[in-house]
Amino acid sequence: MAAKFGGYRWLGYMIVVLTLVVIGIPALLVRGCSWESGEPIKKDGVQVKLQVSEKEIISLPLEQYLTGVVAAEMPVSFHEEALKAQAVAARTYALLRMVREEEDDQHPDAHLCADPSHCQAWISNEEMRKRWGWNYRPNYHKISSAVLATKGKVLTCEGQLIDPVYHSSCGGRGTEDAREVWGHEVPYLKSVACSYDAPEKQKPVNTQMSLQELFTKLGIREQAIAVAAGSDLMEIQERTESGRVKRVKVGSQTFSGVELRKRLGLRSTDFKVDCTGKKVIFSTRGYGHAVGMCQYGANGLAQRGANYDQILSHYYQGAKLKTVPEK
Repeated sequence: MAAKFGGYRWLGYMIVVLTLVVIGIPALLVRGCSWESGEPIKKDGVQVKLQVSEKEIISLPLEQYLTGVVAAEMPVSFHEEALKAQAVAARTYALLRMVREEEDDQHPDAHLCADPSHCQAWISNEEMRKRWGWNYRPNYHKISSAVLATKGKVLTCEGQLIDPVYHSSCGGRGTEDAREVWGHEVPYLKSVACSYDAPEKQKPVNTQMSLQELFTKLGIREQAIAVAAGSDLMEIQERTESGRVKRVKVGSQTFSGVELRKRLGLRSTDFKVDCTGKKVIFSTRGYGHAVGMCQYGANGLAQRGANYDQILSHYYQGAKLKTVPEK
């Protein structure tokens, strides 16, 4: 009887196992797919009105919006402390624009847009899945954890939210002073040393264009310049204290380094130029306006042991980290 009873017990175990395999695991998979299809949008806390396209505006919680910003603005491979620093900068940036009273002509019915040339970059969960594939869940968890770990944290100066601008890479030269880019002083946006940028980001990148393309983009009539001018065609007349181009002369016209970069679509104002024959070659270092936090530099600092508040203190000197409760 004991042997027979043991056989029944073994059979019972098998039934339980088969039940878990047939019913339990598929249920977990379905649940997992449901989770991956998008987190539920809870209508509590701070809600962000985001213009994602010319005709579409969505509303989503601030922290969920920030997860999409960090995913778009920083490589997920970056150190967690760099991602946290990005989350704080992005939160401060968003809240500053949400509390401003003036209406934005580009998106009058939304607080922010997903255009990085105007506001902050942002991607949806669907876009994250496309980019990351099978790594979607661990990557999403890494970024959302960085956002939630800094929940409510913002940067202030004299009790007011700062404008925490940031850029991809300073090229190892150090960041730029805000007055050199926008023409006015900002106490927390001063040039600071930054040798933490990734080595590959410190190497020059060449951009080549024809003289005709150069003239067209700068609005210069080709007839007004002697093509045979050669190396005298362009002359860098002045550089900023950080070494970036401040003023450059093209033929008889003078442009600021910032204006030239914008018109020609250059990676940065940290460039050298070489005119040979019918073409011009720009050798640039770094990427972006170079003001505020250097994202690759932030990752380099994190890899050297800095935590997110130390990273932020370095790039936004004088700014204070505060916690604001969500309403």
